[in-house]
Amino acid sequence: MKKGFGKRVLAAASAFVLAASLAACGTQKKKEAGLQDVNIVLDWYPNAIHAFIYEAIERGYYAEEGLNVHVQFPSNENDAISLVSAGKAEFGLYYQQDIIQMVADQGVKVKSLGAVCQSPLNIVLSLKDKNIQSPKDLEGKTVGYAGTPLSEAMISVLMRNVGADTSALTLKNVGFDLMSSMTTGQVDATIGCLVNHEVPQLEEEGFALNYFSPSDYGVPNYYELCLITNDKVLKEQPELAEKFVRASKKGFEDFKSNPAASVKLLLEKQNAENFPLSESVEQKSADVLLPKMETEAAPFLSQTESSWQENIDWMKQEGLIQRAPELTELLPKNSGN
Repeated sequence: MKKGFGKRVLAAASAFVLAASLAACGTQKKKEAGLQDVNIVLDWYPNAIHAFIYEAIERGYYAEEGLNVHVQFPSNENDAISLVSAGKAEFGLYYQQDIIQMVADQGVKVKSLGAVCQSPLNIVLSLKDKNIQSPKDLEGKTVGYAGTPLSEAMISVLMRNVGADTSALTLKNVGFDLMSSMTTGQVDATIGCLVNHEVPQLEEEGFALNYFSPSDYGVPNYYELCLITNDKVLKEQPELAEKFVRASKKGFEDFKSNPAASVKLLLEKQNAENFPLSESVEQKSADVLLPKMETEAAPFLSQTESSWQENIDWMKQEGLIQRAPELTELLPKNSGN
């Protein structure tokens, strides 16, 4: 993400409930006869982790399934889950632990169709001169976060796990301004930046960095992003979810077989004025992402009940959720093992 990106996002989004859709190329910018319009709300601005969606649009995989897919940017941090839950979008991309928390404590009605990334990307990030190398070093510091329900609690959990004094910490909701709040000295560190994107972006801009993963300090492995839908789609149009997943998997195969071409396609679809991307950053991001999006043991968009249960149990133990939701509240039938 470029410095100052968040301010451009919020400015662009303020006139709309959702930011402008990233249009598919050619005639897919208009409704195509015989195709069902469906919407997917991204977790963030478009980057390499979304390349499989753009491949599936460009190659006509969604169209082959009878779908005309519209990609929408979030205008605030929780749009992907709140709009899907409200039935204003059929699909979204959101974070596993945040899904658990919002289902458990807020009664959000969504279910995960599969994991986009099989392991965490989220990091606690800081400039190297701050000398923050573990949660203990956050004592007396200000940490910025993006306003998602879990981030504030997560920092406290990490610090407690190493015996750090959480009272000697200041948390600041910086919205989408994670990078710029750090590079301009508004905060000492952030949680919510991703190792595949913000790290190469900042390094390209000349910043020396320190970072660590929450999973290094007692947090179980978790899915960074999940493809979600709502109960209405699953009840009334189960074939719609099947079609979307099937076409998305085909898009991922193209991304995996030729990541450089997928990055170039992504750059063609970007809104360079408000959502600028760097080709070199996205190429590096793809290198980090692909081994995490699919492993020998876990095909793309696979998920397991055991992963969901492990995270539910951990979050309940740490007081991050008021109650432990049933797996049936989070997963469709026959979705995992």
